[in-house]
Order: sequence, then structure tokens, then C-alpha cells
Amino acid sequence: MSLTVPYENLKMLNRPFEAAFKQKFTDFLDTGWYILGNEVTKFEEEFGDYHNEQYVVGVANGLDALILSLKACDFKDGDEIIVPSNTYIATILSILHCGLVPVLVEPDMETYNIDPENILKAISNNTKAIMVVHLYGQCCDMDPIISIALDKKLKIIEDCAQAHGASYKGKMAGTFGDFGAFSFYPTKNLGALGDAGALICKSEAHYQKLRQLRNYGSEKKYHNEVVGYNSRLDEIQAAFLRIKLPYLNEINLHKKKLAAIYLTELREDFIKPVLNKDFDNVYHIFNIRHPQRDRIKAYLMENRIGTEIHYPIAPHKQKALKFMNHLNYPVSTEIHNTTLSLPCSFAHTVEDIYYVVETLNNFTL
Repeated sequence: MSLTVPYENLKMLNRPFEAAFKQKFTDFLDTGWYILGNEVTKFEEEFGDYHNEQYVVGVANGLDALILSLKACDFKDGDEIIVPSNTYIATILSILHCGLVPVLVEPDMETYNIDPENILKAISNNTKAIMVVHLYGQCCDMDPIISIALDKKLKIIEDCAQAHGASYKGKMAGTFGDFGAFSFYPTKNLGALGDAGALICKSEAHYQKLRQLRNYGSEKKYHNEVVGYNSRLDEIQAAFLRIKLPYLNEINLHKKKLAAIYLTELREDFIKPVLNKDFDNVYHIFNIRHPQRDRIKAYLMENRIGTEIHYPIAPHKQKALKFMNHLNYPVSTEIHNTTLSLPCSFAHTVEDIYYVVETLNNFTL
């Protein structure tokens, strides 16, 4: 059946841009240049301008953005990277793919973001970086994290896959650390029509190295300076992203408007995101928590409302990470067992959200 309020509808989400996409695709075909052309260069410049940053490198996807940021640091096998225990598994996979050791630390139960106090407790002589994840659209508490990193001489890598345009004390996600890694997966606030990613970095040296790493270790054709990868932002995806980037603030404002309805109108027994004046949340995901999460999800489906769970299994309980299965992260486990993501996209209307609220408020235990 087609849902009355689907969790996401990418066709509807992208409908306002369809005419521009079609014209851009025609222009793209006319150029005959399909890899690392003008569209990638222009998108890198425009994405940098949006963040007031100079160095941006387009890559194939968000996972590669994380991997290449770690590779650019020249860490040694066995070095430790601190990472939140409730992140999406891709964050941890990037560490493993680089021969490094992920050290999972618990998040703050109110914000779902990494807890600075727990970071401090997890630092060892082998710790080389903190990989923060701005989860669900809200930045981490960056002041204490930056203070820890400076004191302990650690790199900061930001996973900004869910935080396009989010800010902390007026400063944008992706601009705090040594690297800001972005995914433009189609459901993101700034979504491509396929896989795509980008990196913001702070130094020209890292910028040049990342440009080599994404392209077989080469900047000049057939001259390979380092052992690289094939991880280039696709030219046509860059073109589509350039169309949508000027609308990112409008997309974020729309999602905030929908989120405000949930925050104001939902019953108090649904645990809602916490508001704080220092954090500008862009609500990539609007999640609630409830001990009867699975019953609520089924109830909403019966009422033609789609939901998602971000994420149903904690990373340390995944089969792929069986070497972690014996570990215990009770805060992360509690979040994964109770969280539910409600419809909140650029394609949803105010009427959609009021219907979800009315339906949820009528849920009986």
C-alpha cells in the first residue's frame, strides 16, 4: 500500500529541482567531460564558500571521506581513534579499514552525541584522534572536545553526514576539526541522486594529499605520488548538488518548522530532542524515544505512517564487529532499543506532521 505519510519520498523531495536537473544533464552530455570536470571544481568552491572554508575535496561517498581523512594523517597500524558507541557503523568501518583501533565511548543520553567526559576517560598513550559524529542533525558539544584535543595533541575528525548546515555557537559543523567529512546520500539534507561525499580540511598540505588520495595517488595523469584510491565525486552528482546547495538553508528551515510542531504538540511521555540555544539543530532525523518503541512503530504503520529506526542494532552488537560483541555499552544499547525516527523531510507538509502528532497522541499503552 502507498502510505498516507511515508517516512521519506525522494521523488517528491526532488520534484522542485527536476527541471533544473534535466537541463543540467543535457548540459553535462554536451560537455563530453564526465570525470573531475568543471562541476566538481565549482561545487568544491561553492561548498567551501557556504562554510567559509578554503579547502574542499569532493569524494565518492561519506565513508570514503572518513577513510581518506584518516589516511591523510599518516597514523600507524594500531593507533587508537575515539568514536561514539551509538554511531552508524560506517564511522567505525572507516577506522578499521585504515588498520586503526576504534575505541568506543558512550554518548550523552540527552543529546545522543559523544560525551566529552567519557572521551577524557578513554584516552591512552595510543590515542591519536577523536572522531566526533554530529548525530541526527545536531552538533556535538565542541568546546570541551576541542580543549581535550589541544591538551592531548589529538586530531579531530568530524563525521558531518547528518549535519549539513548545523552549527554550534554560530560555527558550522565540519569547520571545528582538522577534517569535516560529509555524505550526500540522497536522504541527507543536502542529498545527491546517488552516492557522493566531500571533505573540508584546514591545511593546504592535507588538501593536496587528499586530492591525490582520491585519484589513484595522482594529481598529474600517470604520475602517482602515493598509494591512492578511486574515490572521486561524480561529475553529474556534483552538478546536481550545485543546483540544491543554494536551497540548503530553505530545506533546513522547513525541517525545523516541522520539528517545532513535534516539539510543541507531542505528548510528554515521548522523549523528544532537547533544545539548547548554543546548538542549531537541522533535524536530518527527528527521533523520539519510548520503551514501547516497537509497538508504536507498528501502530503508526497501521495508521499509514512510515517510520525508521536509526539504528536498530548497536555497532558493538553487529556480526561484522564480532570482536566487540562481548563489550557492554548500556547507554548506546538503551538508545538503540528505544529510538524511533518520525517523518520530517523537505517533502512533508505541516498537515502531514499534524496527522502524525494526532495519531501518536492517541496511542494507548
